[in-house]
This record gives sequence, structure tokens and C-alpha cells, in this order.
Amino acid sequence: MLETRANSGWRDEFLFLGNQLALDFLNTRPILNGKTAELLPDFSALLMWFKAAELLSARDVSRLRLQWERSARAQRTVEAMRELREQLRNEVLAWERGGAVHRSTVVGLNRLLAEHPMLTRVRLEGTSPVTKLWFDVRNPEDLFAPLAHSAASLFTHADRGRVRKCANCVGHFLDTSKKGTRRWCSMQLCGNRAKVAAYAMRHRTA
Repeated sequence: MLETRANSGWRDEFLFLGNQLALDFLNTRPILNGKTAELLPDFSALLMWFKAAELLSARDVSRLRLQWERSARAQRTVEAMRELREQLRNEVLAWERGGAVHRSTVVGLNRLLAEHPMLTRVRLEGTSPVTKLWFDVRNPEDLFAPLAHSAASLFTHADRGRVRKCANCVGHFLDTSKKGTRRWCSMQLCGNRAKVAAYAMRHRTA
């Protein structure tokens, strides 16, 4: 990925290019300045990612940070989140190539879904009632709820042929374009970089 943050893909120091929450979660370990960068080093960073993903409010972040930030429980949750991320990355890479989702991943997701479920409530939009998913965060581990739900939705509902790794970096995305020919995490990041490199190569060859 290009090092610049001057593009629409970055939001509060995090990349949101995946068009799907679980894929955006994978993209919290991008390549910056030619090296792998860990964007979730601690509980505070994890909370800020959830805020940037519009899953937590600023008030939620302040409350959870005050209550849990210095606790061993919070740090264990961060480590478990990163372990889940890398397990999902390996699973998604294999799944993109046509492989079946491993039973161990299914068992793990079912455990998380049971222990940290998404909830449903009714809200009024204008005069029309609609159902909305939400999750109640009382403990650090409750943050698993939207991630487990999104990963389960990815494997069960997404078009596998449109879930891809960027042709130029480690970023993953769900291609929602009409033609389904997206190759890059974004044109501002890797697309333009690849085009410039290809242009330079053609001129050197000429």
C-alpha cells in the first residue's frame, strides 16, 4: 500500500476499503513504508477502530477505556482479536481460491456467536418501524460480537468470486462494482501505483 493517508480509504488512522466489516478488520495489518504495520497494538487502538467503524460512540470508548484499558483482561482480548484476525485471513485466502471453510473456523465462530451474540431491536425511521442489529458492550470480550457476526455473514452470504486480495498489497475487499472487475484495494492506494509502474516499464522497454 502507498504510505500516504491523503485518500478516502483512511478513516481516523484506519483503512476502510473492504466494503465488509470482517474484511476491514483484516486490513488492520497493512503494509506501510514497505513493512507490516500493526494498527491494533493495544486496547485503546482497538476501541478507536470500533469507533472509526461506527460500532462504538465516543461516549462508549471513553467509558470502556476508563474501565478496562489498563487491565490484563483487556490486553488478553486484544491478543485474542489479533489471533482471530490472522485465522480469518488464512481462511479467507483459502476460501477465495475455492477452498472449503475449515470445521475449526466454523466451530470457533459458533462459539463466539453464542457467547457474544448480536441483538435486534426495533427503531422508528420516520413513521416506519425497522429492525436494527446492535450489541451490548459491558466487558472487553463483548467486542467480538460484530466481528463474529460479520465473518459468519461473509462465509455464508457473500459472493466468493467477488471477495479478493488486492493485486498489489495485503488488503482484502468485497467487490461491489457493477462489472465485478475491481483489482485494487483502491485506485488512490495501489491502483495508481501499479499503473505508474506499468507505464514506466513500457517506456523502459521501448
